[in-house]
Amino acid sequence: MRPDFCSRRSFLGAAAAGGLALTFGKCLAAPDALLIESPASGAVLHRRHGRQSDDGLEIEVRGLAPLEQAVLVNGSPAQRAGKSFRAAVTLREHENEILAVTDGFAGRQEHRIRVIWDRHSRPRYRFSIDDNSFFLRDIAQKQYASLFECGYLGMLRDLNRKYGTKFVLNTYFTTGDDFDLTQFPDRYKSEWADNADWLKLAFHARADKPDRPYQYASPQQLAADFDAVAEQILRFAGEQTYSPPTIIHWGMVLPAALPVLRDRGVRVLSGYFHKSGGLWDVNYHFDAERSEYMSRHDAWMDFASGIVFSRVDIVCNSVPVDQIVPTLAPLTENPDTAEIMDILTHEQYFWPFYQHYLPDHPQRLETAVRWLTEQGYQPVFFHEGFLGVPA
Repeated sequence: MRPDFCSRRSFLGAAAAGGLALTFGKCLAAPDALLIESPASGAVLHRRHGRQSDDGLEIEVRGLAPLEQAVLVNGSPAQRAGKSFRAAVTLREHENEILAVTDGFAGRQEHRIRVIWDRHSRPRYRFSIDDNSFFLRDIAQKQYASLFECGYLGMLRDLNRKYGTKFVLNTYFTTGDDFDLTQFPDRYKSEWADNADWLKLAFHARADKPDRPYQYASPQQLAADFDAVAEQILRFAGEQTYSPPTIIHWGMVLPAALPVLRDRGVRVLSGYFHKSGGLWDVNYHFDAERSEYMSRHDAWMDFASGIVFSRVDIVCNSVPVDQIVPTLAPLTENPDTAEIMDILTHEQYFWPFYQHYLPDHPQRLETAVRWLTEQGYQPVFFHEGFLGVPA
């Protein structure tokens, strides 16, 4: 992925470096080039990152500039200390430009970035479940009188009734053997609609296998699979139940495929942004610098695609019950990770026939949502408003 936005003019830098190399929100030029270091371009900022008032969100901008040269940040003088500078800037719009300028013996330099102000932010969590297919097969085969006679959906309804939790179920087109979505009946359509305020269905992939199906797939292949799943969800569950996906299977798609998702209503995509075998993974092909940033932050706006990327905070099926709270609690102490909780698990661990069945899977989910509720986090769907908060 290319950086979203970076603009700098430097006579010295252009001459010395023979041009400017671009990286995540930065321009690499001469050693004495002007550089906004914080916030990062694409940062999603909220009340925990500064002082919020009716006038806007006042934040501190920090960076580097040549010695003994005055720096203006959005037209106001910055404070200098050696090569460092800092300045207070008030964000007043959802999308804001920050411009640093210096004009010295080597000529004028500029560095521009864009950041997002999450004006109405509040503590919230989104719960999504990946790899869904078995529960749909179960309902279709058993022909229950109600969707919630299926134990899996019954469990989710219990959590909703106790804690208000909302769920997005990222769904496969087929179980890969004897069932696909075309076999699911539409006679439950009114029941789906009655529960659409807390239960959504979304595309995940055509099937569980092969692994990493879209890591190098063409945009056309992703679009075809997406549309096949969406068509069936709309047929048997209706528009109210349909949701954009929260994460694509394995969290990997080519940058060229992002417009396919944007055109189909995707505004937020989650990933792990973690290292595996020394390499960043489940990160939508982000470069190392951007992946490292995402590993420490709730969200980042990719202006090129128009999609916000969110970091998954916990995968419940991978964390024992007694480690759920110790995993989440430290995140609440850091402004960069405290405001938004992105919670994930996988359907298959619910089912006794699955080889890696977890008998305590429901307890893991309840432990997470109970603790988040006790800490004041509210359930949301990320596709509603901005990261779940209406404007």
